[in-house]
Amino acid sequence: MAEKIKMTTPLVEMDGDEMTRILWQMIKDELLLPYIDLKTEYYDLGLEHRNETNDQVTVDSAEATKKYGVAVKCATITPNAARMSEYHLKEMWKSPNGTIRAILDGTVFRAPILIKGIVPYVKNWTKPITIARHAYGDVYKNTEIKVPGKGKAELVYTAEDGTEVRELIHNFSGAGIIQGIHNTEESISSFARACFNYAIDTRQDLWFATKDTISKKYDHTFKDIFQEIYDSEYKEKFEQLGIEYFYTLIDDAVARVIRSEGGFIWACKNYDGDVMSDMVATAYGDLSMMTSVLVSPSGVYEYEAAHGTVQRHYYKHLKGEETSTNSIATIFAWTGALRKRGELDGIRELEEFADKLEKACIKTVEDGKMTKSLSLISTCEDPVILNSLDFIKAIRETFDTM
Repeated sequence: MAEKIKMTTPLVEMDGDEMTRILWQMIKDELLLPYIDLKTEYYDLGLEHRNETNDQVTVDSAEATKKYGVAVKCATITPNAARMSEYHLKEMWKSPNGTIRAILDGTVFRAPILIKGIVPYVKNWTKPITIARHAYGDVYKNTEIKVPGKGKAELVYTAEDGTEVRELIHNFSGAGIIQGIHNTEESISSFARACFNYAIDTRQDLWFATKDTISKKYDHTFKDIFQEIYDSEYKEKFEQLGIEYFYTLIDDAVARVIRSEGGFIWACKNYDGDVMSDMVATAYGDLSMMTSVLVSPSGVYEYEAAHGTVQRHYYKHLKGEETSTNSIATIFAWTGALRKRGELDGIRELEEFADKLEKACIKTVEDGKMTKSLSLISTCEDPVILNSLDFIKAIRETFDTM
């Protein structure tokens, strides 16, 4: 056995929930620990532990990410009413991703992993579409009120000097609901710069879309900030590279995206990006074939799988039944983080290891060895369908022969 690759700075490791937590351990045991002297600062973001610590562990993991610069995160449960009783929660804790993103104030870039033999549902998509999702504010930092009955709802802003601005939301004649959302110019500006920088780094066109015709102050501010920053800081650079920035309405963008061949970055507000990245991932083949990285303005990186905790498979696993869960997105979260750690610390072997492991994942599937979900969308004649652990072991075999 060759000597293990040494690390100098730890990665922040955020463990998660359900089936993805099981895969997390398998990936470490089979694909990482045999080759790397893995250094991580470990945080257990499993729902039980978040509940025990009153969600402090989530905050701590985000602060550690700021300190070390690179994190890797497993999928986690965002509790709903059913989870409250299932896990006996003290309260309905917020989305860990939402909490971490708010602390790091970054932009999430999501791109599909393209594999020969897995044809996108949108046949003209021959190149990857990267979704750039703003990761602060809007509905993820909202305040909500259930209106019990008749009454008046207002939006109130009180300046430091005590002066007030008021806008009527609605005169309720009966019960209803209210939601207050916000964003900051600072966060929108850093979102814009992250998108423009990413477009320059990857030499791709950048599209940005909101609903400024309806939301004349909120969404329009996003549009204006993007345009101002583009004109003053990025226009020349874009023109030199022969790439384009353009703004359009979100509904127009959806129509254009479907007709396109791909190969661009689509910047979206937080909720739009949440929905559209799932649509894009599914249209390329599978949610478990999507990379996701949060890039903060201060140059901090957090890599994650863009899918959920695969609850259905976990319940099967608990019954002792075999599961065939695709771990590629979770493996790519690790390789992304290890590559970035290697890049920042000048450890070439770590970068090369990450590249090679990603190639091994793709080659394994292209050679016809895959999980059940992939076999359903692959054009491979007679694929070998493997269970969760055997698929990871097959990747290791491919890796060892490369």
